Amino acid sequence: MKGDFPLENLPFGIFSRDGERRSVGVAYGDDVVDMAKVARAGLLRDVVEDATAVFEAPTLNAFLAGGHGAWRDTRVRLQHVLENKATAKEFLVSRALTRMHMPIEIGDYVDFYSSIEHATNVGRLFRPGGDPVLPNYRHIPIGYHGRTSTVSISERVRRPNGQIKAADAQTPVFGPSLQLDYELELGMVVGLSNREGRPIPTDDAADYLFGVVLLSDWSARDLQSWEGQPLGPFLSKSFATTISPWVVTLDALLPYRVANRAQDPLPLEYLRVDAPWALDIDLTVSLQSRAMQKARENPKEIVRVNFRNMYWNAAQQLAHLTSNGSIVRPGDLLGSGTISGTDEGSYGSLLEATLRGARPLALTNGETRTFLEDGDTVVMHAVAARPGLPRIGFGELRATIAPFG
Repeated sequence: MKGDFPLENLPFGIFSRDGERRSVGVAYGDDVVDMAKVARAGLLRDVVEDATAVFEAPTLNAFLAGGHGAWRDTRVRLQHVLENKATAKEFLVSRALTRMHMPIEIGDYVDFYSSIEHATNVGRLFRPGGDPVLPNYRHIPIGYHGRTSTVSISERVRRPNGQIKAADAQTPVFGPSLQLDYELELGMVVGLSNREGRPIPTDDAADYLFGVVLLSDWSARDLQSWEGQPLGPFLSKSFATTISPWVVTLDALLPYRVANRAQDPLPLEYLRVDAPWALDIDLTVSLQSRAMQKARENPKEIVRVNFRNMYWNAAQQLAHLTSNGSIVRPGDLLGSGTISGTDEGSYGSLLEATLRGARPLALTNGETRTFLEDGDTVVMHAVAARPGLPRIGFGELRATIAPFG
């Protein structure tokens, strides 16, 4: 089967149709598998406890809380059901007839800073002449806690207001951000809770992490440079984070788990990991201006990069997050941080691609961009694909910039 969602993928999400209530669905080809209907037919009774209630729920959280055995067995059972095309038809709904909703209720959201290439690119912009990577970076997964109320699957991102201080100004002004940016990321969705705050060893991460979504942590760079001294991002990040509606399971990505990136110096014992946690996933970002859309010009691809080279992996991030007794719960979200490379065309943000606005990016119609303008549409894709292996796609993350108000 062509496309992002073959039998080997089967990502989970929340859908509705014709005014019906939200429930759990699975993407398969051009269709959605109605998991509540599969459960009511009794096909998951021995796989998931109280399966009908779990799959009739308006979020995936109850399913996530069932643990890795339930996730794995549900996926395998569903593959068997779908292989029988004659009986599978009764459970399928055309995706064109459905509406997607937030797949998870997020209790906590952490955004990490996992790409050393991104850290280096940004460090050179803000600390020219010095070491671009701060001394702690190679020892500890850096991150910050975000705001969950503005995480969504929305296709509209509103430009934020905030304080801005020009380099040659004595005092700041208040107004809409003029340096709005995307950040190309992947997000890990937590499945199982470490009740009572038990630290999660790297070896146990697969029992706690359910799957992966595309993620953009939208950033107001002019707000960020003023307010981020000394505590880091606040209002410049909290206004919008968007994710793709389908959660691709880690089980589906098993063929694309590859050797971890070498780390020097060797991390402390609690951060060491033997199992391969790097993921061979290609990601792209395309940009379409309002004028391009009116002229029916396709978005221009401006980023292509692979996820496998991230310095810190998800097992290490989860181990570090819980090492102080912090509790994770089903539906919690761990952002990877911006995914960037070292070559032009591999930078996961406009901040890097335009050298903080000094080198405008050319679009196909002659327009240029330093940062995002109102009416611009950003489109992100991710896919794991290799000869001899199934294509595992993530669908699409799409958002258009709207003015404040």
